[in-house]
Amino acid sequence: MATKNHNLSEYDIESIPDVSGMTFGIVVSEWNEEVTAALLDGALDTFVKNGVKRRDINVMTVPGSFELTYGCQQMVKTGVDAVIAIGCVIRGDTPHFDYICEGTTNGIAMLNATQDVPVIYGLLTTNDMSQALDRCGGKLGNKGDEAAVTAMKMADYRRRIKSF
Repeated sequence: MATKNHNLSEYDIESIPDVSGMTFGIVVSEWNEEVTAALLDGALDTFVKNGVKRRDINVMTVPGSFELTYGCQQMVKTGVDAVIAIGCVIRGDTPHFDYICEGTTNGIAMLNATQDVPVIYGLLTTNDMSQALDRCGGKLGNKGDEAAVTAMKMADYRRRIKSF
């Protein structure tokens, strides 16, 4: 569903699994910090609202979105139940945007295909700062909220499938 038709912060509280005893990692890009800090705040708030203890959330920063893949790979090794990659890439005048978005997206997809811990895609890829601000707590909600919900559901999926 397109973001313009869906508020990123809206979710069915009843759909959130029991997260007791789970730990989560968040890797946050320092680039476009105004946006990524707001995305991080949204994710943290959503985790805590749904029963995750703050001490069970490990947050690390990396310089830019391209470094999210390495940061998440290392976070997976810590034994968390799920990892969120948070970043923001805003289109500029050069193809740099395309390379960073493609590389980061492929890197996160590769981690999901090769690792035993889900890595959640919390990367905003926007045409301008206004679109980014709309998606980090503005009129379209906060993708950080959406990423935390996804992390809790995928961590639960992982726990359930391991019980087969």
